[in-house]
Amino acid sequence: MPFFVGVCKSRPLDLVFIIDSSRSVRPLEFTKVKTFVSKIIDTLDIGPADTRVAVVNYASTVKIEFHLQTHSDKQSLKRAVAQITPLSTGTMSGLAIQTAMDEAFTVEAGARGPSSNIPKVAIIVTDGRPQDQVNEVAARARASGIELYAVGVDRADMESLKMMASEPLDEHVFYVETYGVIEKLSSRFQETFCALDLCALGTHQCQHVCISDGEGRHHCECSQGYSLNADKKTCSAIDKCARNTHACEHICVNDRAGSHHCECYEGYTLNEDKKTCSVLNQCALGSHDCQHICVYDGSASYHCDCDTGYTLNEDKKTCSAIEEARRLISTEDACACEATLAFQDKVNSYLQRLNSKLDDILEKLQANEYGQVHR
Repeated sequence: MPFFVGVCKSRPLDLVFIIDSSRSVRPLEFTKVKTFVSKIIDTLDIGPADTRVAVVNYASTVKIEFHLQTHSDKQSLKRAVAQITPLSTGTMSGLAIQTAMDEAFTVEAGARGPSSNIPKVAIIVTDGRPQDQVNEVAARARASGIELYAVGVDRADMESLKMMASEPLDEHVFYVETYGVIEKLSSRFQETFCALDLCALGTHQCQHVCISDGEGRHHCECSQGYSLNADKKTCSAIDKCARNTHACEHICVNDRAGSHHCECYEGYTLNEDKKTCSVLNQCALGSHDCQHICVYDGSASYHCDCDTGYTLNEDKKTCSAIEEARRLISTEDACACEATLAFQDKVNSYLQRLNSKLDDILEKLQANEYGQVHR
């Protein structure tokens, strides 16, 4: 089965082989049956947490060769199978199934309980017709949760095989003409009990990473910088800036999907850790715009000053010579004085004209009064 190499892991099972060792099964043929059982064991993962195996040997009587809890490794299981001897009497298939149900598939015998969700599987191998009522017993076994596979060889009765097996019959009933070819069926059971590794097959539908969980199960994960979407298959880039998980001291900037970088506020520079920021000395860097002197304030700021003999202008950056400033002030003062003197001259001229008019009026009044007196 090359298709399953590397992509298949057997599911954990509670597996019971029910093998016919009646008189019709010759010693060499019985050896073939044991080889068939061993080959199936070879394809399984055996262990307390994996598949547990028991063997029920039957003819007219039934013998449990070993229980599910007896052997916990593959080699001891195969040695125990090799030591089984035939019972060499009738074919009581119904009794064998009943015994398996009552004694082999019990928790006391090593079967795992219902809460474990471990399948209970029985493989019955026979070359004859049951000598008891197998129909009702098999129905009860199936109803109890046991999955029954029927393997018929040579003279096996096909109708009886169908009565014992679980549905669908085409997946649970097998037939071979001789014990010489029964070993070939082991690969069919490997396929049946195989839990396909969908990650290895490439049919997982995970957008980024497929993780095998065993027993045919898997889950999807995403590459770094991405998170799994609600569909549990596809991935979306994580916006660390929006989630505030960026570790940037000042500013987080999103780059391509799933990545980001840090930046600093104006007046700061990014440190070597690419996350934190330090104050930027603009005076030392020469980017201050001061005409004369830049004074570093010990923070992300600075102020301008002027050389001796100069004063800082209103723009707080450029400087003017103090003598020039005084000259400007003097010129302004002189202009102000001239304006004042001109105004005063105008006032004086007006007052003189007003006084002259008053004098004329006064003379006329006096002349009138004098004329009246001498009349």
